[in-house]
Amino acid sequence: MISGKQTWIFETPPTIISTGVVGGPFEELGNIPNDFDYFYSDQWMDEKSFELAHQHMIEDASHYAIEKANLDISDIQFFLHGDLINQLTPSSFAAKNLAIPYLGLFSACATSMEGLALASLIINQMNASYILTGAASHNSAVERQFRYPTEYGSQKPDTSQWTVTGAGVAILSSQGSGPKVTSATIGKVVDRQLKDPFNMGGAMAPPAAFDTITRHLKDRKLDSNYYDYIITGDLAMIGRDLCLDLFKQNGIDIDSERFIDCGLTIYKPDQPIFAGASGPACSAIVTYGHFINKLRNGECNRILVVATGGALLSPLTVQQKQTIPCIAHAVSIENM
Repeated sequence: MISGKQTWIFETPPTIISTGVVGGPFEELGNIPNDFDYFYSDQWMDEKSFELAHQHMIEDASHYAIEKANLDISDIQFFLHGDLINQLTPSSFAAKNLAIPYLGLFSACATSMEGLALASLIINQMNASYILTGAASHNSAVERQFRYPTEYGSQKPDTSQWTVTGAGVAILSSQGSGPKVTSATIGKVVDRQLKDPFNMGGAMAPPAAFDTITRHLKDRKLDSNYYDYIITGDLAMIGRDLCLDLFKQNGIDIDSERFIDCGLTIYKPDQPIFAGASGPACSAIVTYGHFINKLRNGECNRILVVATGGALLSPLTVQQKQTIPCIAHAVSIENM
C-alpha cells in the first residue's frame, strides 16, 4: 500500500463515476465554460450573504454529481469537503443540509486533492461503496476574510491572484466505469519564510509543489514523462515559472508544455486576474470538470494533479506578521 516515504498505491483503484462543477458569472466568461454543469448569474446566488452563497454552491454541485451518477443522496456513505472560510462553515452547513456523514478538511487551496486521496483510501481499505468529496471557494467571501472587502476598492499588486467562485465535487466508487485514482502522495508542510499574502505563487511553488512532485516521482520510481500532464493547483504565472526553474536546477526533466497550472487554465488571458486564479475551487473545478472530461474523451490517459496553494495562513497570522507555511498533495488519475 505504501510506496517510498509518502505515497499510497491503491491496490484496487477507486473510480470517479461522476462529478459536479458550478461557477459564478466571472467563471462563465473564462476559458473552459463547457466543463461546468451550471453558472450563477451573480455573486449572491439568491442568498443574503456571500457565505450563504458559498454554501449554496457546495450543495448544488453535490446534487449535480449525485443526479449524474443516478444515485440517491442516501446512497452516499461519506462526504469529505473543505473551503477557506472560518471553521469551514460553508462546508459544514452544506453537510448539515445534505445529511451525509461528514469529514471537514482544511489544506487551504490543496484541499481538493486531500479529499480525493482520503476518499480513495477509505474506499480501497474499507470497501465503502460511494464517497462524495470536493472543495469550494467564493471570491467575495474570501476577499473580505483574508484581505479587504471587494467594495472597499483596495489596490493590489501584480503578484496577487483572483479567488475562483465555484465548487467542484466528485463521487468515488469501488465499482463502475470511469477514470481511476491510482495513487496519492501526501505532502509535508514547508515554509519558505515569505510573509506577503499577496504573493501566494512565490510562497507556494518552491517549497510545496516542487517537494511533493519530486517525492511522488521518486516514491513511484517514475519518469515525469509517464504522465500526459502534471497539473498544479494555483501556482499561477509566478509560481509556475519558479517551479520550472527549480526542476531545471535540480536536473529533473519536466516538459513545460505538459506542466499545466489550473490557475492559468480557468480564465482567459484578457480577464483581470493579476498573476492568475487561486482558491480551493480552482483545482477542484479544473480537475473535476476540464481534465476528467479529457480523460473520459480519451484526450489523455494519465494525469498527476498536485493541488497547490495550500497556504496555511489565517487572518490572525497575517496580522501577527508570521510566515506562510504551505502544503501540496498529489493524486494520480488514470484510464485503465
